[in-house]
Amino acid sequence: MYRLICILLLHMLLTAAVAQVNIWEGTSVHQNVALTPYLPDTTSSPHIAIIVCPGGSYFWHDTHAEGPLVGQWLQQNGISAFILNYRTAHVPAFLFHHRLLFRGNRYPDAQDDLRQAIRYVKAHAAEYHIDSTKVGVMGFSAGGHLSMLAAEQFNQADRPAFVASIYPVVTMQEPYVHKRSRRGLLGDSRKRNQALCDQLSLERHVPADCPPVFLVNCLDDPIVDYHNALLLDSALTAKQINHRYVQFQTGEHGFGASEQEGTPECRQWKSIFLEWIKKLL
Repeated sequence: MYRLICILLLHMLLTAAVAQVNIWEGTSVHQNVALTPYLPDTTSSPHIAIIVCPGGSYFWHDTHAEGPLVGQWLQQNGISAFILNYRTAHVPAFLFHHRLLFRGNRYPDAQDDLRQAIRYVKAHAAEYHIDSTKVGVMGFSAGGHLSMLAAEQFNQADRPAFVASIYPVVTMQEPYVHKRSRRGLLGDSRKRNQALCDQLSLERHVPADCPPVFLVNCLDDPIVDYHNALLLDSALTAKQINHRYVQFQTGEHGFGASEQEGTPECRQWKSIFLEWIKKLL
């Protein structure tokens, strides 16, 4: 009975610790951006932490396969996960193009949210039992683009320790651009702004001190042209950045951490990633 009570109390403490937080609370930024922790059931040693950025073309979020399922999978493998509900343009902006007249959510809002999330997790490292030097970012599709922007654009203190970019949007330039993501990110009034398109094309701005990158995509991806990942792989290789590129023949797009979506081939990415991160850190 005593042991059962201790287990129940520990569960209550862990449940309380994983309550959703607003990363901007107590700051001068008046936004409500949620960060949801998924913490391992042990506090014996500092954990690796990964901030997860779901995809959704910068218009919405995949709230299942690229969100909670990823958090639960990482949690079960001893990694502290934090699902970031970064700002997107939202469905009305997709339907009605109102950002031609009003700003709405657009670049750099999502990037600001990710930077603040990294700062928040590092600042609360002791509370969450994580190693502040091992805070990485994992993103899917448009979230994969966002994750790599953190590696390329953030200053040294705010950069992630590593990036996992899964079937990512990479370029904002023809012929391989994912046009919906470009519009979601830039807004209707700026989607053909060549200076911004160049600035936000990941393959053009890999820094010499880029953190390690894990990159995955599928050749049969019908949403984001597979050449996006090839462009990033080539750029990382040219700069001699420590990275692992895994290309699958099948799996299409949007499988995330699901055990039903995609194909048995592409679902291997999770075990390959765990091997990679274990060797890296």
